[in-house]
Amino acid sequence: MSPVVLIALALGLVTLEAAVCRVLRRGGYDLMDTLANIAVGSGALVAGMPGRAAAVAASFALYEFRLFDLPNAAWVWVLLIVAEDLCYYGFHRASHTIPMLWAAHVTHHSSHRFNLSTALRASWTTPFTGIVFWLPLPLLGFHPLWIAAAHGISLGYQFFMHTELVGRLGPLEWLFNTPSHHRVHHARDDHYLDRNFGGILIVWDRLFGTFAAEERRPTYGTLEPVDSHHPVVIALHGWGSLLASVTRRGLSMRQRLARLVSPVAG
Repeated sequence: MSPVVLIALALGLVTLEAAVCRVLRRGGYDLMDTLANIAVGSGALVAGMPGRAAAVAASFALYEFRLFDLPNAAWVWVLLIVAEDLCYYGFHRASHTIPMLWAAHVTHHSSHRFNLSTALRASWTTPFTGIVFWLPLPLLGFHPLWIAAAHGISLGYQFFMHTELVGRLGPLEWLFNTPSHHRVHHARDDHYLDRNFGGILIVWDRLFGTFAAEERRPTYGTLEPVDSHHPVVIALHGWGSLLASVTRRGLSMRQRLARLVSPVAG
């Protein structure tokens, strides 16, 4: 499916959800926030192209040194979806704890709203900062084009996680990421902060101690709010904050490096 068709489909679903929210008299949408999300998402498609190309190139290079020759079979695709999701969990968790990765990822968390348009508020720079997390996959024998497809499936699935119109989903929530789980992830409340990093699956959070169930309605956004609807400000404010922190006077080189890469407890 072409990017143009995917964009049109996403905008159609956003419009539909906004209409439903209006009929139900739920305040899930704000016009300026929605337009900002669409603008940031459009910018991410263009800005992230070199990073995505570099990721595919790196995968092809490592694929030459693969440990296994895997067939194009259904069981391999199931294994790939699970393995890709584990890579995504590692990337996503690191993006909340390592300052340099958070500077890229914070864009996605900066809205005070939570709806399908929030899914479009994508980072312009995570296609560059996240490359390394998926590199084990081609070494294991997964073809680079399969990896790209699995990553696309994951992102498509996660688009539908950004809604308040879907409640709890019962037993499915033990295995899969759901809108309820992802609402927790986007919250800035202390008891929800830095939880539920899974993409398609929630089992990684349950296994590694980062799971939290939705108990009350979350408060969305970041601890340091971004009071702007300008797409460039939204996309790059995290890097501006990181630069200000690293270049503060009186810091040693070791301290500056620590402010870039030292994990922050979350």
